[in-house]
Amino acid sequence: MPWTSPHKRALPAPDPARTLLMGIINLTPDSFSDGGKYVSPDAARDRALQLVADGADVLDLGAESTRPGHSAVSVATELSRLIPALQAIRAALPDTPISVDTYKAAVAHAAIHAGADIINDIWGGLHDVAGTHSPICATAASLHAPIILTHNRHHPAPDATFWEEYLADLRHIIALARTAGIPDSQVWLDPGFGFGKTPPQNLECLRLLDRTRDLGFPILLGTSRKSTLGSILNAPVDARLAADIASNVWGISQGVSMIRVHDVAAVLPAVRTADAINAGIRWQTPS
Repeated sequence: MPWTSPHKRALPAPDPARTLLMGIINLTPDSFSDGGKYVSPDAARDRALQLVADGADVLDLGAESTRPGHSAVSVATELSRLIPALQAIRAALPDTPISVDTYKAAVAHAAIHAGADIINDIWGGLHDVAGTHSPICATAASLHAPIILTHNRHHPAPDATFWEEYLADLRHIIALARTAGIPDSQVWLDPGFGFGKTPPQNLECLRLLDRTRDLGFPILLGTSRKSTLGSILNAPVDARLAADIASNVWGISQGVSMIRVHDVAAVLPAVRTADAINAGIRWQTPS
């Protein structure tokens, strides 16, 4: 069964012939690449309109920076940034799927009630977890909201046991979602490129995406502007587009269903070309 919005809004189904694009809108003053650009509701709305015009299928709103070394903010601060922007975007784009990038159950609950469709949790349900009870998974289940569970760790696993621990972590967060009562059809996985891994582990996770795909869930891939890509090219944040495109095209070849990007318009031609190649489309030579 396809994933469904709690608001009965149509969500784009995973399609091997067409990779979905999630456009990023950071509502923070301190995000690593575009902090401060979209802090007002009007600026966020205008950015949302541009991303959708550029080809975004889903919008992802984040109101707390998760860059390396970030400081956590309170629920009240996160909501004060998120809800006005979400309301402005929803008024301008009533049919566009919106994801809220948060790991806090209270923020997710308020965002869904304000019109968001999807919870995108960079901690994979592990924040404030107690035994097998995940507050954010319980929230998703009670609201009938889909959730994207990202692999993350406070400290990287040793290289010798990386894959064993990575896959065990993913199986654990899948179990948390199931225990909360979330149907498998409402769960996506994100391998967590840039979260709780060394740069070589990030690239290994990207290279062998089939190991994540084999767990049986659609995959969201988010490599956009990440520091691991910058280290390859020795490039600052605003000079990583080529690496973004290369990593996303590779991900498409490995079966990811959606990519999370800042630069939708710039990435889209490469994505559609990769889709065509991946689908085995053969173009007729004009006679």
